[in-house]
Amino acid sequence: MTTEWKGKWALVTGASAGIGKALACELAKGGAHLVLTARREDRLRSIGHELSSKHNVRCEIIVADLAQPAAPEAIFQFTQKRGLAIDLLVNNAGFGQYGELHSADTGRLLQMVQVNCNAVVHLTRLFVPAMVGRRGGDVLIVASTAAFQAVPYITTYAATKVFDLYLAEGLAEELQPHGIRVCALCPGTTTSEFHEIAGHPARSKGRQQSAETVARNGLKALAAGKSYVISGLGNYLGAHGERLVPRRFVTRIAAKMFRPQQP
Repeated sequence: MTTEWKGKWALVTGASAGIGKALACELAKGGAHLVLTARREDRLRSIGHELSSKHNVRCEIIVADLAQPAAPEAIFQFTQKRGLAIDLLVNNAGFGQYGELHSADTGRLLQMVQVNCNAVVHLTRLFVPAMVGRRGGDVLIVASTAAFQAVPYITTYAATKVFDLYLAEGLAEELQPHGIRVCALCPGTTTSEFHEIAGHPARSKGRQQSAETVARNGLKALAAGKSYVISGLGNYLGAHGERLVPRRFVTRIAAKMFRPQQP
């Protein structure tokens, strides 16, 4: 699996930390050349320099904020001008927002939908046609175990991840005749900055997987031609075990876990 993309170009969004950084490291280890994008230029340059020096691969970086609707096109044009044929598109960038919908910042919620959904569709639409023309390519979309149920107090985030999961599963069948593999990576709680940025309470985190483990599981599943993968046996059993009980019951349990504590 680690050499699946050796000598090929992979584009990783949200590559400055967490799962995105871990995916970039795994790909570089296997000999893939990288286009890394995120908002933090200093981190991108540091990661790019480290990976290119350590693994003798090429690393290009482009600073972009996918909350801006024009960002996907800017990223695409960056690769076009440099003549980089992207064989693996990793739609990893995303964020969450904890709290009650009626008191959340409206702009932040809409930015979440832009990054987690709109940008994923836009980037995929931009890069897939060339893959179709070459009769080969891969797309990895980072969803979440939150895609398998409604999760009160991170309601919008969970809904965006349902979108990502269904998009990946649909595209996996749609693009398979063109030689393109598509997979949704569904992590559970992962060791990263995600929970702090989203403002999740510590009690909601549960057992965490490392970003490195999640990255390896996602790339392995994509290489195997799977349309989705849930990272971790416990997460897999939990996500599919929910089908055995009424959906409203599962949502109520999640609400008790995530409900803000009263002062």
